[in-house]
Amino acid sequence: MRHRHIFLFLLFKCECMGTGGNTRYKSDEDTDLLTGTEEPYSLIVWNDEVNTFEWVIETLMTVCGHTPEQAEQCAYFIHFQGKYAVKNGPYEELKQYCDAITERGIGATIEVTA
Repeated sequence: MRHRHIFLFLLFKCECMGTGGNTRYKSDEDTDLLTGTEEPYSLIVWNDEVNTFEWVIETLMTVCGHTPEQAEQCAYFIHFQGKYAVKNGPYEELKQYCDAITERGIGATIEVTA
């Protein structure tokens, strides 16, 4: 039952990317800001049938510096959407995160933010 409540909560969540522990919700005012970013790349983590939620959560906390709550929410997005942008930033920064995540056996790529 706990997972269902978390999933329903996540439907209203905008992003779980590193925001210094602050939860941000998407609003109409945020749309222009989010699409007009100077950080044109996203670190995408992909769902698979091999890695556990616990391993993905631990990896996001260790590699990306997410809080336990952020990492858990990202893991649910990854699972239910098939992929999720867990971090935005310059390519050089995200490359280090991407390499560390893939070294742990989790699929990750860097994509240009549209």
